[in-house]
Amino acid sequence: MIAAGSPSLFKGGKGCGACYEVKCDSNPACSGQPATVVITDECPAGVCLAEAAHFDMSGTSMGAMAKPGMADRLRAAGILKVQYKRVPCKYSGVNIAFRVDQGSNPFYFEVLVEFEDGDGDLSAVHLMEAGCSTWTPMVQNWGALWRYNSNTGKALRAPFSIRLTSDSGKVLVANNVIPASWKAGATYRSLVNYS
Repeated sequence: MIAAGSPSLFKGGKGCGACYEVKCDSNPACSGQPATVVITDECPAGVCLAEAAHFDMSGTSMGAMAKPGMADRLRAAGILKVQYKRVPCKYSGVNIAFRVDQGSNPFYFEVLVEFEDGDGDLSAVHLMEAGCSTWTPMVQNWGALWRYNSNTGKALRAPFSIRLTSDSGKVLVANNVIPASWKAGATYRSLVNYS
């Protein structure tokens, strides 16, 4: 389930999001049972910045905290106090995917890193072009988007391998994950994930 959160929850937007267990008991429709949400973005200003921790949850996420048959009532409650704790992200049976941004072209390449197990935070992303033996650092654009600009005036050579380094120091390589015939807007699934 998806949510946006205060900057302190999102931890600067690294990686593909931070996972939290959230639950409520301040409304009669609350089940008191935790639901896991993925913070995928920082929520807009206002109350999100005024509070140390604020979740701007999707309707599905709100409904997941409700007693059976009371999801609509809980969604209609508006702002609720929730209890929360950070948990590792778990995408059981799903490997990391790379969604190529619509603005990508032969000289500019940007990907969204999705479905990363573990702490959800990346400290570095590197790209290796076809025929190269060195990794080139990508720059975090915002959120889980990482980009590489060819400053040489030469077109980038695919297929691309992508190397991810988590905040905890774990390194994961998705070899040739972006094919030579890549398309802007397409998603390419790797054969790997953090365990």
